[in-house]
Amino acid sequence: MPRRIMDVNAYTTLDFADGVVERPDDREEAVAVVNATHPRDGPDHVELQVEMDATDVDLPAHADTVQLTPDQARELAADLTDAAESVEHGERGERSGRGD
Repeated sequence: MPRRIMDVNAYTTLDFADGVVERPDDREEAVAVVNATHPRDGPDHVELQVEMDATDVDLPAHADTVQLTPDQARELAADLTDAAESVEHGERGERSGRGD
C-alpha cells in the first residue's frame, strides 16, 4: 500500500469520503481524505486538502491543497451548505466547471 501524504487522525475532517478522479477521457471512483485546517504558527489562510487513495486508482500518491483567505473559506462553506440543503430537498443541481 502506498504511503499517505496526509496524516489521517482524529482531527481529520473527513477520513473516508467518496471521490472521483476525472481525466479528459475517463473517470475512476476512489476513497478520498478531505481536511480543512490552517497553519499552527501565524495562521493567515485556511487550507483545504484532498488526497485520493492511490491504491484505488492508477495515480501516483499525491495530495492537493488549496489555500483560501478566511472570506473564501466562508464563501465555500456557504456554498457547501446550500448544496447540502438542495440534496436534502431533492432539488436539481448544477455541475459547473466540468464542461457538462
